[in-house]
Amino acid sequence: MPHSVELITTIAAALGLSLILGFLAARLKLPPLVGYLVAGICIGPATPGFVADVGLAGQLAEIGVMLLMFGVGLHFSLGDLLSVKRIALPGAVVQMLVATLLGMAVAHYWGWSLGGALVFGLSLSVASTVVLLRALEDRGVLDSVNGKIAVGWLVVEDLAMVLVLVLLPPLAGWLGGTVQPGSGSLWSTLATTLGQVAAFVVLMLVVGKRVFPWLLLQVSRTGSRELFTLCVIAAAVGIAYGSAHLFGVSFALGAFFAGMVMRESPLSHRAAEESLPLRDAFSVLFFVSVGMLFDPRVLLEQPLQVLAVVAIIIIGKSLAAFLLVIAFRYPLNTALTVSASLAQIGEFSFILLGLGIALGLMPAEGQSMVLAGALISIALNPLLFHAIEPIQRWIRARNNLARLLERPDDPLAELPMSTDQQHLSGQVVLVGYGRVGRHIARALREQNRPYVVAEQNREIVERLRAKGVPAVSGDAAEPAVLIQAHVARAGTLVIAIPDALKARQMIETAQTLNPGVVIVVRSHSSEEAELLAKLPGVTVLLGEQELARSMSALVLAEAKPTAH
Repeated sequence: MPHSVELITTIAAALGLSLILGFLAARLKLPPLVGYLVAGICIGPATPGFVADVGLAGQLAEIGVMLLMFGVGLHFSLGDLLSVKRIALPGAVVQMLVATLLGMAVAHYWGWSLGGALVFGLSLSVASTVVLLRALEDRGVLDSVNGKIAVGWLVVEDLAMVLVLVLLPPLAGWLGGTVQPGSGSLWSTLATTLGQVAAFVVLMLVVGKRVFPWLLLQVSRTGSRELFTLCVIAAAVGIAYGSAHLFGVSFALGAFFAGMVMRESPLSHRAAEESLPLRDAFSVLFFVSVGMLFDPRVLLEQPLQVLAVVAIIIIGKSLAAFLLVIAFRYPLNTALTVSASLAQIGEFSFILLGLGIALGLMPAEGQSMVLAGALISIALNPLLFHAIEPIQRWIRARNNLARLLERPDDPLAELPMSTDQQHLSGQVVLVGYGRVGRHIARALREQNRPYVVAEQNREIVERLRAKGVPAVSGDAAEPAVLIQAHVARAGTLVIAIPDALKARQMIETAQTLNPGVVIVVRSHSSEEAELLAKLPGVTVLLGEQELARSMSALVLAEAKPTAH
């Protein structure tokens, strides 16, 4: 076959087979990502039949990495991270440390070098952003407190891995790998690398933060959709390429900062939407290229090693995350959700894996083991989410274990003694203090209406108490939280969280303790609204409908009768 069509052949085979196997994976209730990885195995050199061009697939994968990291940067919100920083920052660091040490211990037992063991452990310590976001979106909990903690935790992991990708090349010689050309002593190399990275970061945050959003605005004024999309993609790939050649940083870091500076633009949501199809297509090619590197024989030749890798990912990481969340006094449901979210590995593991092999740190067998662990953990991840409720019921059925994990001595789980109990009669119990909850609380304060906030985010509860607002920490789907908020004496229960299942549980608890309580619930979909509206004594407000009513009222108020 002429070389001129190798690229077309590789793309056609990769996308076509990915479509078929991704569809089959989705029908089996597995992430389509599993299908893409299997497609790569099928057209890779380790399996019989058609073999795609590995070199070309690798270059396509680099573009996929750039666009994936650009997407992560576009969605990176410093505000969301800061709202859960007290648990996400130490939690992610400690969990990564535990997983890395477990991986290093196993690799050392196998006789690997220090560098290989370190790369192996780090590759097992970080979860997939793609898999996590899809899992949370499928369950409708992305905007919940649990979802924000999981995403914030993963953002910290991503930032840590970006730092690892920057520092690994200059450290390669010291770790027993290939010394980079032109490198001097370890400390001078590290100083040069960190200096280049610092210069790049400063340039992007000072200059890029102003230039690229301005450029995006100018292009949008042309009214050309294709020019706008071209500007977004050109910025992502161009900044990634330029950062690698001018500052010596990775494509991944360059693309991540391209997304971050684009986020400063008021058109960032449109940029994310316009670039999504291309990002999705190239991310598929990235996962296919990763699958092409996998040798299925490792499952037969080294099953115990693969089992150890899977155990570290699913049991080691999850258990560490679970205990950390419980230690920070968050509810059992939060601990289980975060644990399930992190019980897989993905794109950053593959990027690190490729860098470790290129630097001569990682043995070829380690690559297949990590890829096998990724395939198995991603395939099992939906089952772990489905197991959250049964595990929660099993723990709560055992009183001693439940008392140990739920931490009943938590000072934020009950109202302080200083709360004026006289005002807690006919008060409003407000569940959730997010964007909607804050507006409701402001209106209640303006009308001097007493209210108690029930919120899962402990940092928010601490801030409210510091301002003298009665607030309790915990999952209000648990009866104990509403009892502490004195729902039995409340006049109104307002449920301002986007979780229909938990809303039903809260309604049942409130009506059992206080049959006359007025209940107002927010809903995100008409289907949820219809189900909740069937419950007696419940008023359901759907965002789109209320917005339409308000706009209609304004239009009608402004409209003047036509003179005849």
